[in-house]
Amino acid sequence: MLAATASSAGTAEDATAAALARIATTDPKVNAVLALDPTALAKARALDRSGAPHGPLFGLPLLIKDNIETAGPLPTTAGSLALAANVAQADAPLVARLRAAGAVIVGKASLSEWANIRSSASISGWSAVGGLTRNPHALDRTACGSSSGSAAAVAAGMIPAAIGTETDGSITCPAAMTGVVGLKPTVGLVSRARVIPISASQDTPGPIAADVATAARVLTALAGTDPADPATANADAHRADYAAGLRRDALRGARIGVVRWIKGWSPGVTARFDAALSVLRAQGAILVDVPSFDGRERLGDAELTVLLTELKVGLDAYLATTPAAVTTRSLADVIAFDAAAPRELALFGQDLFVAAEATKGLDDPAYRAARALCLQVARGGLDALFARFDALVAPTTSPAWKIDAVNGDRGGPSGPGSLAAIAGTPHLTVPMGAVAGLPVGLSFLGPAWSEARLLGYGHAYEAAAGGRVTPGFAPSIETSAAVAPLFAPEKP
Repeated sequence: MLAATASSAGTAEDATAAALARIATTDPKVNAVLALDPTALAKARALDRSGAPHGPLFGLPLLIKDNIETAGPLPTTAGSLALAANVAQADAPLVARLRAAGAVIVGKASLSEWANIRSSASISGWSAVGGLTRNPHALDRTACGSSSGSAAAVAAGMIPAAIGTETDGSITCPAAMTGVVGLKPTVGLVSRARVIPISASQDTPGPIAADVATAARVLTALAGTDPADPATANADAHRADYAAGLRRDALRGARIGVVRWIKGWSPGVTARFDAALSVLRAQGAILVDVPSFDGRERLGDAELTVLLTELKVGLDAYLATTPAAVTTRSLADVIAFDAAAPRELALFGQDLFVAAEATKGLDDPAYRAARALCLQVARGGLDALFARFDALVAPTTSPAWKIDAVNGDRGGPSGPGSLAAIAGTPHLTVPMGAVAGLPVGLSFLGPAWSEARLLGYGHAYEAAAGGRVTPGFAPSIETSAAVAPLFAPEKP
């Protein structure tokens, strides 16, 4: 296990230097780090020499997804060449919280460009600025997205934790597919100020970490009310010391709803899920299969209407505040920039951007109806289940699919994450082993503000199951130690 803080690796400088050395050795294999902060070591030394009391994350080396502003010298690009000059003068509030807790920001993590909202045929983990992030378990497989670099860097052992963002699956999918822990918090627990937006209804930053305890410690630093983000008005009333509440017996007596109505899982995923349920049961959880609820099939179109409408409003507002050196001041400007930049559209287009530009604003009756439907179906359906259960469990998503530069992403079932994303409720994924060498995750879903409970359940499961898989950086899973012998003929 990586040293989580400087206290277990000497000084903040030691911990930071060790992380930078691991990145130098390992990142060329997976391309998870977009840029390193050249001031990171100096900031770590300043922490060591300050004489101030050590914060709870003292010396913890972190990567920040590159749609979250950090004070220069690095730009915040969202992976787009249009934002190459977007150098911020101050940290996003969430980054300031991490630094105040003693963390050292070593650089920016790669991501799916514009957090995967530009095109319906995108390639997860690719951006014009950063190129392609690969899955450290099989280099021809996706790391999912859009927090691809954040998850792949943790999975590859470069850093103990990173910050991602999620609108729908962008923390939990890459965490599950690379075999690490990811938490999408309740919308409003963590500030979104100075984070490049997609959806005011669904966006939230959150931690990706090597284990649940580290994720809990990072969330403790992230959570809290920020006047710059009205959605966080109630955060201080709900935030907690999430690490202090972790217990290995947390599942004892917990009433857990088992989601089996998501169809399309492979036999391997189903087998891993059944094994995970056996662990939960052995830890004292009470497991009950739960029924589906009406209207889920209508959520896809309604959610897209919400996201595209809020994207235009939010992105136009954000771009208007960027430094003067950024010449793209609106979504329309970005669309025009991309059309004139060959690298931007070489692999896939920008149909979702074009559709967002055509939306009619937050007063549009079509938007209002779509948002109402989303709340009615997703939040209403989940709340009805949470009235009966402490949490829900399901497989997080499929194993990682092969990277496809021709057709874009080609995944299997998306799992339960969209429901939590649309409802704005928390979603934790923890490793539950592998299918033919590819990691898969176990999802815990709970009602709003139930992060402490979900982290407790995840910690107890993690301690009992030990489901994390060490990456082998194989060129493909078919050449890995788990699969290659099965492809060879059996010798007499």
